[in-house]
Amino acid sequence: MQDNKTYQYNKVAEAITFIDENFKEQPSLDTIAEHVNLSPFHFQRLFKDWVGISPKQYLKFISSNYAKSLLKKKESSLFETAFNMGLSGTSRLHDMFITIEGMTPGEYKNGGSSLKINYSFEESPFGKILVASTNKGVCHLAFSENNDLAFEELQTIFPNATFNQKSDKFQKEALQIFRNDWTKLNEIKLHLKGTKFQLKVWEALLSIPYGDLSTYGEIAKSIEHPQASRAVGTAIGKNPIAYLIPCHRVIQKSGNFGGYHWNPIRKKAIIGWEASKLEKE
Repeated sequence: MQDNKTYQYNKVAEAITFIDENFKEQPSLDTIAEHVNLSPFHFQRLFKDWVGISPKQYLKFISSNYAKSLLKKKESSLFETAFNMGLSGTSRLHDMFITIEGMTPGEYKNGGSSLKINYSFEESPFGKILVASTNKGVCHLAFSENNDLAFEELQTIFPNATFNQKSDKFQKEALQIFRNDWTKLNEIKLHLKGTKFQLKVWEALLSIPYGDLSTYGEIAKSIEHPQASRAVGTAIGKNPIAYLIPCHRVIQKSGNFGGYHWNPIRKKAIIGWEASKLEKE
């Protein structure tokens, strides 16, 4: 049986896909509801339950015009002090609780032969996820509609590790990130397999405030490699931690949202969800 959160997300994602494909016609609420096989009343109510605002308001947050306006209004870098980034809202605080530790060269090189990895399948506002952890922190978090394929991907990353299907403290703390109140959030520890450059890029992503957006070029400048936008994009594409490391907040300079390892529609859904939560604050 499908979890209620997953059901809601799937319906919203289906609606977003339909709007993307028919945006020029500006489909009405009735038309969108019909496409997702719900009555207009039920669709409107379900949508508000999921995101807290109407579909029409939500669409504003997943449009390229909205993205462009966010990028245009920035008068200073996203990577200055926390105060200047506007971290007064509770939702903007959550990234400050995340710390990254890189794996040792030995752990990186030998495919995790010395690692014991716990993993579990959980639900999130954006569908099913696989979350995995070592004795030092979360090493993998991925959205997936298929448990077997998700686990195969984890095994590919750590081909020599020992796996145990079990939820642990690191995983539970990480999943608190999806709560609406982060004021009681404990520190989330990540234990990542990546090159020095990749780790630097992933750490920079944590400086993008909740509900805000950045570009590949801005990330490149923040790590003092202004000509490395393409390499930054590659490193972002290798991010092993969905949502916690917010690669979904990086878009193209043009305002287009671009691709996403875990489905571009999911990226739009997350961006719109965060923006609407922030506006409500």
